[in-house]
Amino acid sequence: MDDFIIFTGNSNPILTKDICNYLNVPIGKAKVKTFSDGEIQIEIEENVRLRDIFVVQSTCSPVNDNLIELLLMIDALKRASATRITAVMPYYGYARQDKKVAPRVPISAKLVADLLTTSGANRVITLDLHSSQIQGFFNIPVDNLFAAPVIIKYVKTNFNDNLIIVSPDAGGVERARAFAKRLNADLAIIDKRRESPNEAKAMAVIGDVVGKIAIIVDDMVDTAGTLTEAAAAIVRNGAKEAHAVCIHPVLSGPAIDRIMDSPLTSLAVTNTIPLNSKAAACGKIKTLTIADLVGEAIIRCHKGDSVTSLFV
Repeated sequence: MDDFIIFTGNSNPILTKDICNYLNVPIGKAKVKTFSDGEIQIEIEENVRLRDIFVVQSTCSPVNDNLIELLLMIDALKRASATRITAVMPYYGYARQDKKVAPRVPISAKLVADLLTTSGANRVITLDLHSSQIQGFFNIPVDNLFAAPVIIKYVKTNFNDNLIIVSPDAGGVERARAFAKRLNADLAIIDKRRESPNEAKAMAVIGDVVGKIAIIVDDMVDTAGTLTEAAAAIVRNGAKEAHAVCIHPVLSGPAIDRIMDSPLTSLAVTNTIPLNSKAAACGKIKTLTIADLVGEAIIRCHKGDSVTSLFV
């Protein structure tokens, strides 16, 4: 296993360390710094010629800095004659902008895909894309992993059988239905009306939540408006408790204050994005690791084994 190397940028070095511990390999040596004017400086400090390279970097906040770090690292590795470069992006930034929702707006997810390909990436590994159609924006292979096994294990360990899985909006019904099926639980849906970006108002609950432990399932929590409105609606409709699980804890702006003031009992998130100090101190938030899952995907990609079988 000495013919592949895992590098990391500055977005999530702790996750990279955990992945490398799972695979029993060291983190590749590289300098990722900035000049005094803010320009990013990259220097790969070991031989990568004819090696299989994996660069772990979530494009989370600061999104643009982390994205440019990733692009420059890929370019440096390509120019150093790496055989194959895989961008491992546990969180794919700009994924919410995946179509034209108004005149004269960009399709940012497509632009990021083009940038990654142009920089020299030969493959992308990511986790729970906001929209699966983003895979079609690439002309290189994309492995879209799912955190479902990690979350389902957590739910089975911590909750009894009196469960109902809740989708916080119509767009998440397919995801929530898949969780409900694997947990042998009922399904409910929140009818949500969004007045403007990052502002949501839950209107009604479709499904019987009375006396049940409700678990809201979402792919990401940003300002937590959708999540907290959904929790409030569920409790108003008679749920015994309201919990939530999500994959990507963006948790920007008023998110933590909203979570603390909401009827949510707990929020389980994965470590695709590192929690800031305020989020880490929030007693309602529990972090689940996806290091083993990503590590297994990396070694399977390297060996040419099936990644899909991880989720069967």
